[in-house]
Amino acid sequence: MEKEVTRKRVALYTFGIFRAPATDPRNQGFHDRNDLNFLAAESSEGFIARSGYDDEPGPESWGKQVYPRFYEEKGDGWSPSSLSLWRDLISPMAFSYSGIHSEALKHGRSWFRKPEWPPYVLWWEEETHTPTWAEAIQRHEYLHDHGPTAWAFDFKQPYDVSGQRTVLNREELKQYVERNQARQALLSL
Repeated sequence: MEKEVTRKRVALYTFGIFRAPATDPRNQGFHDRNDLNFLAAESSEGFIARSGYDDEPGPESWGKQVYPRFYEEKGDGWSPSSLSLWRDLISPMAFSYSGIHSEALKHGRSWFRKPEWPPYVLWWEEETHTPTWAEAIQRHEYLHDHGPTAWAFDFKQPYDVSGQRTVLNREELKQYVERNQARQALLSL
């Protein structure tokens, strides 16, 4: 009898709190870049899918959107967060720290509070399962409370699909970045 092989993919949850209410003019740069960043992610090497948001056009929401305990209501009823799936660990890193998204990261401190919590969390997810917002919150809070483990980690201390600490292949990362930059150049035309 053959053993069934279960494939895994990487889930990425991000979370931030604006310094000012979401509609404050100081956040306009974030809002102006938001759709382009989603397009850049969706065209990136290794991107699989992302959750949409309740009552917004776009992809279907992966469950009811909820926030971690770090969330502070500012009268907006929301805070910037994302939930996505990627083919491998290098894919979300290549997207996050290069190209269109890295340009937005340079402005992050002017838009977002400096967090006492991790701004994101990664974990390996079964190919047959799509994570919900609530599951992402559990991983995010776990990373904050316990530090990086195979169950919830970050790019500084990543884990491979078998649950072992790993180091990302810098040459492969560079190749992903180059392919993403070529794809993103088409987005700005």
